[in-house]
Amino acid sequence: MIAASILTRQRQVKVLGFLNDVLPVGSSVGKFQQYEVLGRTDDLPRYLDQPDVVVFIAYVGLTNEKATFAKISALNIPPERFCNVIDQTAVIPEGFCRIGNGVLIAPLSQLSTDTTISDNCMLLPNSFVGHDSFLDRFAHLATNAVVGANVHVGKAVHIGSNATIREKVRIGDFSVVGAGAVVLEHVPENSIVVGNPARLLRHKE
Repeated sequence: MIAASILTRQRQVKVLGFLNDVLPVGSSVGKFQQYEVLGRTDDLPRYLDQPDVVVFIAYVGLTNEKATFAKISALNIPPERFCNVIDQTAVIPEGFCRIGNGVLIAPLSQLSTDTTISDNCMLLPNSFVGHDSFLDRFAHLATNAVVGANVHVGKAVHIGSNATIREKVRIGDFSVVGAGAVVLEHVPENSIVVGNPARLLRHKE
């Protein structure tokens, strides 16, 4: 719905509806502005057969990141069919960073110079990415998350609201950083870290 609201305000594209593997086809998403659930993931090819249709994928799973990542990757959606959703209030140093395909950059988010935002990443409102940092595919920064300089954020990582990642830290693939955590050390793959300073809560595998 965040992506839909940005696109509607900017009138870049018309939002046709959602594909969803949980909600029933024909049901609605949204409290005030509502969009129809048009089908399931398996229905995507018939929409991509229409040359003027583009897609945006919101990756929201926080328990089965690896399986969800594999499922979405297996769809083999051509990069040019992804729609970037970038709010007009986002601060982006044009020409000084690289942004992939299917990326959401929400209101008041900010990128520093020499950052790389890979395909399908989401930066929610007021998030910040420091210089020379790298976000791998489907990385997700929640509201007010701060990623310091020279940080590597792995595939399908979720960084919670108000979390802070110190410079030169590496967050392993499919890991979760809890809300408000302050990460001072590298985080292993498939881990959940919480607290200030952040500590390992558990490994997911």
